[in-house]
Amino acid sequence: MSEIMSIYAQSGEASHAAGVLKVFMNHIYEYKKGVRRMILFTFNNRYTKAIIQRIESQHIAYLLQPVGKGERMNLFFGKPECIETIRMMVDKPLNRLTPEEDFILGAMLGYDICAQCERYCERKCKPQDCAV
Repeated sequence: MSEIMSIYAQSGEASHAAGVLKVFMNHIYEYKKGVRRMILFTFNNRYTKAIIQRIESQHIAYLLQPVGKGERMNLFFGKPECIETIRMMVDKPLNRLTPEEDFILGAMLGYDICAQCERYCERKCKPQDCAV
C-alpha cells in the first residue's frame, strides 16, 4: 500500500490515496471480523495493482470489473460462494441489472432489506401502478 502513497505523494494526491486506502482496509477488516460476507468497493483504476496485491495477499476471493469507460473499477470480494454467484449473475454493468438481479445483489451485500424492497418496487413498477 505504501507503493500507492509514494506515487501520489509526488503528484499532491497523497491525501486522496490515503482516504481510498483507509476505506479499503476498513472493508478488509470488516470482512475478516465477519461483519460482512461480501463487499463491493469502487475505486479509481490507478489503484488497481496495489489493491489486487493486497486482496490476494489476504487470500480473499474477488472479482474485478471495469466501470463505464474503465476509469473506475468495481471490486467484489468476500466469501468464495458469494463471489462465484456474482461471477454468474453480474455479467453487465450494474446499472443494467434487472430489478431482480439488483435486489439479489443488494441483499448479498447486506443492504437493508426494506430499502431493497422499495428500490425493487420503484425499478419494477410503472409509476401509475406502484403503491410505494
